[in-house]
Amino acid sequence: MISDTQEQTPVKRSKNEDLKVASNYLRGTLIESLQDPLSGAISADDSQLSKFHGMYLQDDRDLRNERRKQKLDKAYSFMIRVRVPGGVATSEQWLQMDKLADLYANGTLKLTTRQAFQFHGVLKWNLKKTIQEINAVCMDTIAACGDVNRNVMSNPNPWQSELHEETLNLARAISDHLTPRTRAYHEIWLDEERVAGGEEEEEPIYGKTYLPRKFKTVVAVPPSNDVDIYAHDLGFIAIVEKGKIVGYNVTVGGGMGMTHGNAATYPRLAEVLGFCKPEQAVDVAEKVVLVQRDYGDRVERKHARLKYTIADRGLDWFRDQVEQRLGYKLGKPRAFEFTSTGDRYGWVKGHDGRWHVTLFIQNGRVRDTDTFKMKTGLREIAKVHTGDFRLTCNQNLIIAAITEEQKPVIEKLLNDYGLSAGLESSGLRLNSMACVALPTCGLALAESERSLPDLVTEVDTILAELGLEKEPIVIRMTGCPNGCARPFLAEIGFVGKGPGKYNVYLGAAHDGSRLNKLYKASVNIEDVPALLKPILARYKAERNANEHFGDFCVRTGVVTPYVSGSNYHEPELN
Repeated sequence: MISDTQEQTPVKRSKNEDLKVASNYLRGTLIESLQDPLSGAISADDSQLSKFHGMYLQDDRDLRNERRKQKLDKAYSFMIRVRVPGGVATSEQWLQMDKLADLYANGTLKLTTRQAFQFHGVLKWNLKKTIQEINAVCMDTIAACGDVNRNVMSNPNPWQSELHEETLNLARAISDHLTPRTRAYHEIWLDEERVAGGEEEEEPIYGKTYLPRKFKTVVAVPPSNDVDIYAHDLGFIAIVEKGKIVGYNVTVGGGMGMTHGNAATYPRLAEVLGFCKPEQAVDVAEKVVLVQRDYGDRVERKHARLKYTIADRGLDWFRDQVEQRLGYKLGKPRAFEFTSTGDRYGWVKGHDGRWHVTLFIQNGRVRDTDTFKMKTGLREIAKVHTGDFRLTCNQNLIIAAITEEQKPVIEKLLNDYGLSAGLESSGLRLNSMACVALPTCGLALAESERSLPDLVTEVDTILAELGLEKEPIVIRMTGCPNGCARPFLAEIGFVGKGPGKYNVYLGAAHDGSRLNKLYKASVNIEDVPALLKPILARYKAERNANEHFGDFCVRTGVVTPYVSGSNYHEPELN
C-alpha cells in the first residue's frame, strides 16, 4: 500500500504530478483525443499520459518549415515502443513486427538500445489497430515509456549460455511484477469493458502519482557488461559459482541524462548496494522502487531520477530504507569482473548444442534498400527459424537457438541476403551506436542516426592508416544530452549541441565502469576527424600492451578522469 510519505506530497510540485493524479489511473481523455477527427495530434496532457501506454507524439521536423509556409499543421505521427523483457522474441512475433512496420509505420523496424522494438510514423488513426495487433502475438506497449519501470533488459547471450534462461526469467519476473495494474491500457486499446466499481482501482506499488520519473532495470552476467549496468537505476549482477547463479550484486543510482550548461544535472554511475539471493531479487526490485517512489523529487523533474535521490541522501541511507522495507539485510557484495560492453559477433555454439549468430545492425535500423534487403532477409529467416530472436542492448540482433540441422539453412539465407557482410566491418563500426534523433525526436538538437555512419567511415580511414582498423573502440552519438544511446559511457562520445555541432567526450572505460569526460564543446562535425587524428596517432605510438583507447586517454592526460557531480561540465564553462 502507499506510504504516508507519498501521500504527503509537496504543495509545489511539477505539473506532471498533478496530471497523473487527475488522470484516473492513466486514462485522462485519451479516448476523446483519439476520436478527434480534426487533428493528427492529441492534447498536451494526453500526450504526456500516452507515454505510459508506450508511445510518443512526434512530427517530421524535416517538413516543418515547408508545412508552416503552406499554413499546414505539423506532420504528426507517433512512435510506438514494444516491450521485450530480456530482448527475446519468437519467430512469430518477429514476423508480426515486420508486417506492422509496413502496414502502419514507415516500413522500418528500430531495435533500441534497451532491447525493445520501435515503430516510427504511425498515424493517430492507426494507433489502436497497431497496438491490438501487437497484443495479438502476446506482446504489449504498456510501461514502455512514462514514469514507471520500463522494459527490463538482460544479457542476451551469456558466455555461460546455460544461465541465459535463468536471467531471462528474472528479467521477465521483474517486468511482470512492476507493470502498472491499471486497466486503462486494456480499456483504451483492447476494448476491455470497465467493470463496475472501477473507481476503487488501486496501484499497489505505484499509487496515483506513479514514480517521479522513468526507471530502468537490467540484469548482467559477467564477464559481459553488454547491458551497461552502471547506466541504469537498478541492476542485478549475476554471481556465478561452479556454473550456478548463487545470487546477485544489486546496483542502484545510474543514469545518463543531463542538460547542457546545467551543472545540477549530470550522468552518474550506479553503485553496488549489496547482495541478494536469487529468490529475493524481485522483492529487492520492488523495495528499491518504493523508496524512489516515496523520496524521489516531485518538484523538479530534472532532479527526479533515482541517481539524484542517492546522490543527495547517500548510499548508506538508501540501503537502510530498502532494508527496512525488506525486513532483512542485504549481504556484502561478491567479487565479479567485467571485460567489455560489446556484443559477441558471429557464430557461437551453446551448451545445449544449439547455435547462435549475432548480426551487426547499424544503429538498430532494420530496413530494405535498393542494394541491401536486410528486412526481407530477416523475414525469410523468421519463416523457417524454430529458435528465437534476441535483441541486444547494443542495437544488434542474435538469431538464437539454431539446431544443427537448421544451421546450413540459416547460413544460406544469411549469405543470400548479405546479412553476414556487416561482421567484416571495422572494430569502430561494430562498437558504434546512435539514437534516432532527427527528424522525429522532438528533443534532438542535432543529427545522430543519420550522421554517425558517415563519420565512422571518415574516422575509419584514419584508423586504417594507423593499422588500428580492428581496434574495438566504443563510439556513440546522440542528438541531445538525454543520453539514450549512452554516449557518456563511450570511449569516443558525441552529444548534439546544435545543428551540425557536438560536444566531444573521451576516456570512458571499455568495460563500462568509468564515464568519459568532455574534451571539446560545440565541434562542427566536419572538424571531428582532424580533431581525433592526432590523439589516435598518439594512441598508436604510445599505448601500453592491450591498452584500450579510453584508458589511454585518461593515463596520458588527454582528459582528466571524471569522478562525480557538476565537474562533468567544467570544460564547457571555460
